[in-house]
Amino acid sequence: MRILAVVGSTNRAGTETWLTHLLYHLDHHSFQMDFLVHTDQKGAYDDKIVSLGGRIIPCLHPEKPWVYARNFKRSLRCHGPYDIVHSHVHHFSGFVLRLARQAGVPCRIAHSHLDTTLAQSQAGFLRRSYLALMQHWINSYATDGLAASRKAAIALFGLSWQKDPRWRVLYCGIDLQPFRLTSQAQAIRSDLGLAPDTLVIGHVGRFFEQKNHAMLVDIAQEIAKREENFALLLIGDGPLRPAIENRVAQAGLTDKVIFLGLRDDVPRLMLGAMDVFLFPSLFEGLGLVLVEAQAAGVPCFISDVVPEEADVVPQLVYRLSLSLPAFTWAEAVLSARRAKENISQPEALGKVEQGPFNILTSVRKLECVYQKRR
Repeated sequence: MRILAVVGSTNRAGTETWLTHLLYHLDHHSFQMDFLVHTDQKGAYDDKIVSLGGRIIPCLHPEKPWVYARNFKRSLRCHGPYDIVHSHVHHFSGFVLRLARQAGVPCRIAHSHLDTTLAQSQAGFLRRSYLALMQHWINSYATDGLAASRKAAIALFGLSWQKDPRWRVLYCGIDLQPFRLTSQAQAIRSDLGLAPDTLVIGHVGRFFEQKNHAMLVDIAQEIAKREENFALLLIGDGPLRPAIENRVAQAGLTDKVIFLGLRDDVPRLMLGAMDVFLFPSLFEGLGLVLVEAQAAGVPCFISDVVPEEADVVPQLVYRLSLSLPAFTWAEAVLSARRAKENISQPEALGKVEQGPFNILTSVRKLECVYQKRR
């Protein structure tokens, strides 16, 4: 069975990481997956995908529908035929699946990874018109719809999504093997220039508005008033990074905030360096990196807009309102140093392993979705 996954790029982010892990664990005797991307730039996961038998197919100009339509159909002719088009580009999936239907692809899946309901409610007239058209096309051309959480399902399939048998929640999973490795905390902290007794606060996320890096800096500024020996690790990259770097400098935190950029050893850093994970997102489809932090046994301080399905290890999760001031978040974070968690890292990992976010569970469920369309 041949599958075409449609994504913006194959750079490191939650959806792209899940898809790469998914490709590794798929039954390669039964499934072959290629990736259609909206860029001609090489992605971080390109080499891995190719090594696993997938192809990277650039399809440019999604901002020009008539050009994109020609490029998309040419890609299917040259590299197909495909049994399934699995689209991960949120509302734009409506256009993708319409084109897939015109090309005769029998199974067409729209996959929602984000909770964009707030942004949709604040959209202007033109944006609302676009969203309405895309949702109409998803309703018309999707044979199946998957969502990373209930909130993500509402965002793409509407409030009454549960009434349509095509739509369902399918939790993305994480690879748990890296969390079984022995932590080399002293060596990892030494590599980062951190003392063994430094309070290390971690965050993983692209530098986009959604991840709320500005609030991270505000919280760090409040922590600095109360605790001198701390560091904030920011893992990720994106267009807002220069602005956040400037904000850090203006706050006088240059020696406290470490920009690590894109990393391929996030589990290792969580296990060996982080004392606390901070996640004040403005919205999330789910937040797989939060599940990773729990698998590492790290206390997680998160915004209360994050879907509750992500609370896999409740002993490690502390929810706070985004309306609370930064100093309240800072006090909560500092309390983690004084508190003793009543669950060990192996126990936390066991809870994640037994739940729906194990990549093996995720893969088997998705294979069932694919196979029913044979």
